[in-house]
Amino acid sequence: MISHSALDLKPLLPLLLTGLSLGAGVLALAWLKMESRYSLRERLGVVSAVTLFLCFDLILFGSYTRLSDSGLGCPDWPGCYGQVSPVGAGASIAQATQLMPTGPVTLKKAWIEMIHRYAAMTMGLLILLMCLVSWWEVYRTRSSQTTKAQPLEPSPSPWALSTAWWCSITLCWVMVQGLFGALTVSSRLFPAIVSLHLLGGMVLLTLLCIHTYQLQGYSRQGWLSRLGLLQSAASPEHPARARPRGVLGFGLVLMALQMALGAWVSTNYAVLACQTFPLCQGQWWPEMNWAQGFEIWRPLGLTRGGGAIDFSALTAIHVAHRLGAVCVLLGMSWVAWRLSLQGRLALARLLLLLLALQILSGVSNVVLEWPLLAALLHVGGAAALVLCLTWGWLLAPRRTMPVY
Repeated sequence: MISHSALDLKPLLPLLLTGLSLGAGVLALAWLKMESRYSLRERLGVVSAVTLFLCFDLILFGSYTRLSDSGLGCPDWPGCYGQVSPVGAGASIAQATQLMPTGPVTLKKAWIEMIHRYAAMTMGLLILLMCLVSWWEVYRTRSSQTTKAQPLEPSPSPWALSTAWWCSITLCWVMVQGLFGALTVSSRLFPAIVSLHLLGGMVLLTLLCIHTYQLQGYSRQGWLSRLGLLQSAASPEHPARARPRGVLGFGLVLMALQMALGAWVSTNYAVLACQTFPLCQGQWWPEMNWAQGFEIWRPLGLTRGGGAIDFSALTAIHVAHRLGAVCVLLGMSWVAWRLSLQGRLALARLLLLLLALQILSGVSNVVLEWPLLAALLHVGGAAALVLCLTWGWLLAPRRTMPVY
């Protein structure tokens, strides 16, 4: 539950207006900069692609906020000490910094936290604006058809109706993410809440990827075909066994499970429980407290009973992620092999390249003592893998026809 001290809605309206103005500016830019020959669908497709890019950036910046210990830079939500920006909260921030010079509240950390919130509100209001435009197009098309032909059951443009529903689903999920953001502050970085917030960002990235794909209306032509991402014919050696969507769906499930483990490692600050690779603490199987490590509902650094979490529990969390990484390496290698059999070599190579980046950044986090760049690359690589698998799944046919 959000306490009164952590939830201060006084700056909510000014913050919403700020996000609305930024979102409206991006939407207006799509209308003004694009030529008049572009359709409403194409214009919304540009806005959706920009929103997708903003979501990817937000995932990275959210990780930077956490890794720079700025998650409580403003200890209330949605503003900063009840103000719209750290400028208005300068006196409160200075007082908190004076009491705890190395604590969670400094002017720099407050700005990092608030920039993350500004960007999140802008993204949410962009989705809201797209939703309103899509539903207006549904209403306008229905009204136009009713006026002209008087059909018994007028139907809108299929793309408009599909876009409107997907926008509505995405908007609902953005609200859920906002709730997780508020709970992150009010719970004082509860590991389960922070992990769900990160995973929710990946779900939002997937929803926006689907939305962008539908608006772009890609077919089997264009630059993606030239890259080989749309080629899906099975090789003669395996004419009937290729199932592109099933293979990529398996990869998405595998990534979701591993990201859940990765989020749990990061939010419990268990990265440095093992500082060597491939051994951990000089052993293949060090002492580990699995029950305490995966006690989900507990405060940061504490057990459910209030005692300090044991180091062996952090070791169990870290080792679980390593074991998951082995499963991902084997599973994604199989996915890439199956895609290569289907003729989708570019997608297979891209997956292997991103997988190599994940392994390199993951090992760097351990042996280089968790440098910020390596940590951000690791999160960005995971998000890129989700985008790659989702886009490939959308482009793939439901089943591959035999080649004769």
